[in-house]
Amino acid sequence: MFTGLIDDVGTLEDVRATGDGRQLSIRCRYEDLTLGESVSVNGACLTTLAPAPGRLVVAAATMTLERTTIGEWQPGRRLNLERAMRADGRFGGHIVQGHVDGVASVISVRHEGDARLIDLALPGGLADLTVLHGSITIDGVSLTVNRLPAPDVVQVALIAYTLEHTALGEFAVGRRAHVEADVIGKYVQRMLMRTQ
Repeated sequence: MFTGLIDDVGTLEDVRATGDGRQLSIRCRYEDLTLGESVSVNGACLTTLAPAPGRLVVAAATMTLERTTIGEWQPGRRLNLERAMRADGRFGGHIVQGHVDGVASVISVRHEGDARLIDLALPGGLADLTVLHGSITIDGVSLTVNRLPAPDVVQVALIAYTLEHTALGEFAVGRRAHVEADVIGKYVQRMLMRTQ
């Protein structure tokens, strides 16, 4: 499990096609990764394959490529990274599973006061799991829903700290981003469906 609090922004150095997907080599600050450790890479939970100081090597299977933007990534791309939460760790964001529910598109970027407002068009079904001032994960970052300006559109407000410590500052109109809805909303929706 993750919290959506990014602890490093890595840089994709190498992408290789494999028999069942792609292998990614990412430069990072992690020095003590272990084989099999889960790391959230732009919100997708991936498994560490070859631990080495300052480098994260992970694989994305074909199914993962079909559900994410990972197949579009090229060397040089900056990526939000988060190691899985320890059982004795502080819970600072919200419950993030690292399961990408869909891919959103940035449709507006503007400044208001000291915040950068980002509007994203959500893929089908995710708006029903999104509530005003609730939690949403965008490219692995735990964010608060600032507004719901239109059906299937969510707005988030990025403060200076978030812009400085994540790759979200690179968002521009047309950018595609991973979205994970709040897991509590998913369970509530499932329970309500069973009672109908």
